[in-house]
Parts: sequence; structure tokens; C-alpha cells
Amino acid sequence: MAGQWQELGTPGGLEAHVHRPAGEVRGAVVVCSELYGVNAYLRDVCAELAARGYAAVAPDFYWRNARRTELGYEAEEREAGLVLMKALDRDELVADAAEALAAARELADGHGVAFLGTSMGGHIAVRAATELRFELAAVFYPGWLLNSGFPLVGPVPPLETAERIAANGVHLLGFCGELDHILPQEEWQEAEHRLTAAGVGHELITYPGARHGFAADRPADHDAEATADAWRRVYEALARHL
Repeated sequence: MAGQWQELGTPGGLEAHVHRPAGEVRGAVVVCSELYGVNAYLRDVCAELAARGYAAVAPDFYWRNARRTELGYEAEEREAGLVLMKALDRDELVADAAEALAAARELADGHGVAFLGTSMGGHIAVRAATELRFELAAVFYPGWLLNSGFPLVGPVPPLETAERIAANGVHLLGFCGELDHILPQEEWQEAEHRLTAAGVGHELITYPGARHGFAADRPADHDAEATADAWRRVYEALARHL
């Protein structure tokens, strides 16, 4: 079944690209984008989730400033994405995540809901886990977990309140490349310590030689072996937690 855009709540408000399974529903996944918006890559992720039985809801988090943003990977488009990302507000993101979660619950057919995110979207998924109750957060190279600097992060980065993730019962599965220039290994290791100290059920995986964006469709960054292993682990986690 093809995906389509739909409004999630108030007319003129948040929209999401929604992809429903053609057959049995095994749960639902809120899919959070990189700074490039709901582009072809993200829609392909939604289609693959739906093919495996998971309803996919990909919110357009940029909707207040630019609707249905779909950017490529050229330098000018990346700069446009950075401008939009820097305009995001943490509290508005949480409100949008809650709205997407409610829509996903309706589509989950009694099963659980996961948040899945890459880069900026990974940050959003972890932030959502500090504020909302759902079953699993699967995050690829999430940024700014322990440092601020953007309005979407706010004065308190997500893992400063990691105990909220534990209280919300969210299991965290995370992936990072050894050579990630945005999420260095020192920060990834500190994230491990914070999650353990807070009692968060989690598994953080590092892929030797992989870069930031290793699972995306950008040839310069893509690592096929790491990507295949990460998605294998994601689908195992979805089956277990949803």
C-alpha cells in the first residue's frame, strides 16, 4: 500500500507521511527525519517498515516554517536544512512527537509503538523518550544528547534527564560509527554511562570504521555492512518490544 500525507490533528497543523501495511499489523513506528526532512530516503524507510508489518508515521517537524520539506544532499540543500533545524523549538517538537505518537497508537492495532530516528531525528526520538511513554527508541547516530547549542536541544540535553526515559519504560537501541564527527566516541561512551546510571534498558552499538550517516543513501558515508547489521537489530527489537 502506498504512503500518503495526512493531517494528524488540527486542520492546518502537523502533517505526516503515513504508510500502512497491506496485511497484518505488528505495531507502529514514528519515523523522525534527518535535517533533510521527509525526503525519498525517509519514505523508503517507511515503505520497508510497512512491508514488514509496521505502520509508519513520518512527521513533518518543519511544518511551522516550511511544509513537506524534501531536501537532497547538495551543499545548498544542506544549508537550507540547517536553517530549518536551527529554527525548531524543543517544546514544539515534544508536542509534535506526542501528536505523532497518538496517531501511531491508533494504527498499531493493539501492539506497541516505537520511535526511530537518524541524526537530528535520533535526537528527537531520545527527547521524546524523556517526555512520552512508548516501547522502543531506535536511534542512528543521534546528535546533542549531552550538549546543547540549538533551540531544539534547549538548556537541558536529553540525557541530563535520562531517569525520565527509565520512568517512561522506553528501551533505547542506538547505533554510532567509530569515525562519527558529530557524535564522538567519548560522548557515546558517556551516554552509555548516563543510561546505565539512570537504569534505562539499552544497547549502544559502535561500528568500526563507520562515519556519521552510515545508514543513509549518501555514497560517501554509506557503510553497507554496518547498515545491514543495524537494521537486523532494529527489526529484532521491534519484534521483541512491540
